[in-house]
Amino acid sequence: MSLSLIMACCWAIAANLIAFLPTKDNHWTWGYILIAIGVPIVGFVTYQNGPLIGFICLLAGMSILRWPVIYFGRWLRKTIVGDKK
Repeated sequence: MSLSLIMACCWAIAANLIAFLPTKDNHWTWGYILIAIGVPIVGFVTYQNGPLIGFICLLAGMSILRWPVIYFGRWLRKTIVGDKK
């Protein structure tokens, strides 16, 4: 197993352990930190193992941090399509 995949697995374990911690802001601060750390790791995985494994790693990270992805999708849809209310 390459170093980048080991780092991605450690990131996933850390993200799941952070989910057990109680927070007042519903884990948004930790989410931003995990995103800032995870994006370079996904790039490193893609560089070392190819785009298919990098895409699988990206999907795994998106499944762990699904709420930022959902809110980004809603914002993007509202920005592109426009507010119809």
